[in-house]
Amino acid sequence: MLEPTVAALDANLARARAHWVSADTILWDVPAAPEYAYELVYSVGHALELEADGIAGGTALSLTLALDVAAATREQFSYLATYTALRLSQDDLPQVPAILRGPMAVQARDGQGYLLAATALQIPGVLDDLFTYDGPLGVSWAGDTPTISVWAPTARAVSLHRFADSAPATQAEIQPMGRDDAVGVWSITGEPGWRGQYYLFEVEVYAPAAGVVHNLVTDPYSLSLSTNSARSQIVDLADPDLAPAGWGQLAKPPIEAPEDIVLYELHVRDFSSFDQSVPEALRGTFMAFTLAESAGVAHLRELAEAGVTHIHLLPAFDFATVDEERARRAPLPLDQLATLAPDSPEQQALVKSMGGDSFNWGYDPLHYTVPEGSYSTDPDGPTRIVEFRHMVQALSGLGLRVVLDVVYNHTHASGQSPASVLDRIVPGYYHRLDADGAVTNSTCCANTATEHAMMERLMLDSVLTWARAYKVDGFRFDLMGHHMARNMLKLRAALDGLTLERDGVDGPRIWVYGEGWDFGEVAGNARGTNATQRNMAGSGIGTFSDRLRDAARGGAPFDDPRLQGFITGLYTDPSELDQGDAATQRHRLLRETDWLKLGLAGNLASYRLLSHEGYELRGDQIDYHGAPAGYTHDPQEQIVYVSAHDNETLFDAVQLKAPRGADVTERARMAMLGLSLTALSQGVPFFHAGDELLRSKSLDRNSYSSSDWFNRIDWSGHEHTFGSGLPPAGDNQAHWPIMRPLLADPSLRPTPALMALTYAHARDMLRIRKSTPLFRLRDADQVRRMVRFFNGGPDQVPGLIVMSISDNGPARLDPQIGQVVVLFNSAGRPVEWAEPALAGASELSLHPVQAASLDERVRREASFSDSAGLFVIPARAAVVFIGPAPLFAAPTEMD
Repeated sequence: MLEPTVAALDANLARARAHWVSADTILWDVPAAPEYAYELVYSVGHALELEADGIAGGTALSLTLALDVAAATREQFSYLATYTALRLSQDDLPQVPAILRGPMAVQARDGQGYLLAATALQIPGVLDDLFTYDGPLGVSWAGDTPTISVWAPTARAVSLHRFADSAPATQAEIQPMGRDDAVGVWSITGEPGWRGQYYLFEVEVYAPAAGVVHNLVTDPYSLSLSTNSARSQIVDLADPDLAPAGWGQLAKPPIEAPEDIVLYELHVRDFSSFDQSVPEALRGTFMAFTLAESAGVAHLRELAEAGVTHIHLLPAFDFATVDEERARRAPLPLDQLATLAPDSPEQQALVKSMGGDSFNWGYDPLHYTVPEGSYSTDPDGPTRIVEFRHMVQALSGLGLRVVLDVVYNHTHASGQSPASVLDRIVPGYYHRLDADGAVTNSTCCANTATEHAMMERLMLDSVLTWARAYKVDGFRFDLMGHHMARNMLKLRAALDGLTLERDGVDGPRIWVYGEGWDFGEVAGNARGTNATQRNMAGSGIGTFSDRLRDAARGGAPFDDPRLQGFITGLYTDPSELDQGDAATQRHRLLRETDWLKLGLAGNLASYRLLSHEGYELRGDQIDYHGAPAGYTHDPQEQIVYVSAHDNETLFDAVQLKAPRGADVTERARMAMLGLSLTALSQGVPFFHAGDELLRSKSLDRNSYSSSDWFNRIDWSGHEHTFGSGLPPAGDNQAHWPIMRPLLADPSLRPTPALMALTYAHARDMLRIRKSTPLFRLRDADQVRRMVRFFNGGPDQVPGLIVMSISDNGPARLDPQIGQVVVLFNSAGRPVEWAEPALAGASELSLHPVQAASLDERVRREASFSDSAGLFVIPARAAVVFIGPAPLFAAPTEMD
């Protein structure tokens, strides 16, 4: 171990402030002076100790000031541009691989020999330089013979512990693995009889915080596991016994372009945990998706028929926080929970007292490329593989493609934690470190560093395995902004290279999108160009747009949850919260209406819009909290949404924001308006499961571990879950005082009839989107040519958006529908609005889906009078009128 501090010097071996970035180059934030002496000090068998006159216990190698550093190195480590570059002698380079297996540090002395500074080293750069490897890892097969390989360049020894079965009492057969010194890979070739057996690696390695350790650890490239990830299993994903009947012939539902995608976000356990039509043994499992007659599957079938194309599954890979042994998970005391008051704190206290090992969203990865065992009927071995494939096959049969939510930006743990895998094999490599060498955790867990070659490779290999072996149709990247843009572009290119003939999947049809938020240690490209909203523009990779979300709901996720927005009554129906006077609210509403219009137009940086101030501006000239509001280069790059698993559900947000006097029907219509904005925007709509049923989590803003109770959904539409008790204290207690009166009010709980109306409305909006390609324009040129807005500028009618889509291109996109006019009225009263340019447009009529709608308000009140071009828009409604011919030519600059 490294002994730490010497007082009064910039010397501390417990910190790693120097970076060994290539075989011969170290970057360190110390003065560069010709009279100073710099040394690399290492030890093979002993700890280094920091004494008053320098580092003791090791061998010192001289370092010289480097006047030049390779351009690629400077680019890769641009955030260290001001650091002094030190060069290791060419004669000493052969010793580097051995040095990397033990304690090492650098020290600097002044011209008199006095110690100025000393620190340990961060080593990812030199490991990439010397040991980047592209050969087999994990289990690979030559016929029936397996070879098992692990990348561990700093390990002193690696042995394979092989078990005949998964029983804890089974003794291991231990065999040494051979090292390929050129690439730092340890391998062993077995026998056909190893198939189905289990294994662990014993890694003898130096860990800076613990010294030389012997870690017994699973394989980062695991493809199958025993219960609770105790051991890796030797399997071949190409084994026919691991595939359901017909798997090789599975044909995916057709999709022509990303703009045709409609995403539906769903948690595997939420889907069936409370579905009484599912046998109890299958509730909360992958197999629940295969039950053709269950209420949940019937619901998905109806959504698919209406227009949903992709089921986005929250993490379904192996994660750390749910006990996979079902018998050990305590059942919820439903009878007791159901008797408690709707605003009681007892429900959340009772759930908490049962422990947190029964439910989790799963954003705490343990093994990236194995299906989660708690979602399987048998977590011990390969059943989870077969059942995941059954699920994908069943969803394909419903006409639904499958998206996997992936979390390569962090791991559940690091260091010597029992739940740490990567860091116990190559300490200090896979995670992003701060200036002192500590693991960063801005993602809430141990941040990984995909700027490092082998972490990038692990991510790409994992994604390609899910695509090829599980036929996953899309990947949603959690906190994608913590990856580098080059990682995502490389991944996109790798997927594009997959073919039906060679790989069994159509790679270019696999959709990639993610959260492009810019924060933490990578913010502002601090570690390189990261995969944020603006940086991914032009890549074709989608990013979630917070612009339309915030404008529709009101406020941002960490603002006062009562702040109103377009759909929740800002200015048009103000709540009791002090949000400024009427003029202030009107100004804010008009400003945020610009964001909504941009969202409806694909959030394009190049889209031109008459702003609320009366200026014609491009999307990237419109302000969003100091950033450009418009940032995409293509509509497919906008994931448009008003609700997701994070933060309050759409209906819960409405409950917090609506004026106290708004009854539950008007609140439901606010939510319906949010669904309409999402469905009718250019780009890729994204819906959170259950929002179409006014889903409530009893106002919980972060239900990641809030149990089945707060996350439950009734697909039959009979039970509404608002008023299931005060939500868990951790993220919600500060707002309990404003939640209590809402939860206690029985009149605010939607009836089955209101849930059915909302569900019918959601499907109507999906059918309308599906009915014409005009809602699914393919590129920025089409959007700029065909989409325009009326009712703009400073004198516009607040709370009213009027959007026109004219099929005015060189060739018609839709031979039946040439003109669409959509009007969104957020006010609590009907609005009349006239557009002289539409006077005489006698062929405009209410869309037939709405003309036959269950929604009596829209069916009876929405109208258009062609004599004056006058529309009547019902309160809190979105209405769609269509005509056979385009009524507006392209803007002049498009001609």
